Amino acid sequence: MPLYKTITEGSHVKILIWKVEETEDQLREGIALTENSVNRLKSMKSEIHRKGYLSIRHLFATVGLVDHDLYYDEAGKPHLTNGKYISITHSHEFTGIIVSDNVEVGVDIEMQREKILRIASKYTPLEEYKTVANYDALIRKLTIVWGAKESLYKIYSQHGLSFLHHIDITDFSLSDDSETKGNILYKGKSSEYTIKFLEFEGFTCVYAIKI
Repeated sequence: MPLYKTITEGSHVKILIWKVEETEDQLREGIALTENSVNRLKSMKSEIHRKGYLSIRHLFATVGLVDHDLYYDEAGKPHLTNGKYISITHSHEFTGIIVSDNVEVGVDIEMQREKILRIASKYTPLEEYKTVANYDALIRKLTIVWGAKESLYKIYSQHGLSFLHHIDITDFSLSDDSETKGNILYKGKSSEYTIKFLEFEGFTCVYAIKI
């Protein structure tokens, strides 16, 4: 089974990434699904979505979890019955989870592609990135910023929260940094987060840990 990467942050946070290379039948082996998950899987028309869904259950097993340990609140945010924190992501052939014993966390995997340039103005002030050296670097940086804001949105999970107006990512250097800071200011409340990122095979993984 292709567990692609495992990252440990301190003693309480773990990030796992899976590269989906198996058949759907192979991914169905060795996991038990709740009735709700079975029905959700049946409703998925895309094979890559079904395979991604199943691979995430294998990631659960890697950290001692099963499908029955997971539930969602009314906002669609995932939770664990043991009280720990979890966030889930899926992009094409990569899936990932982040699990924390005692602090809120979020994770997002994105494919690096030109589309990010067309939507960038909807989630970040573009003037902040005028100094980026070249076209490819701009795509990479904007993908990181999007992934960071997506990770924070997953943590906060509040209706009305705006990527552009309520979530701020501190500027960073692609050449020197692999982390930055994030801030959410919403309805008079402020919260701070450590943001870390890594790039692989044309994809970007960003994860956020509440400070």
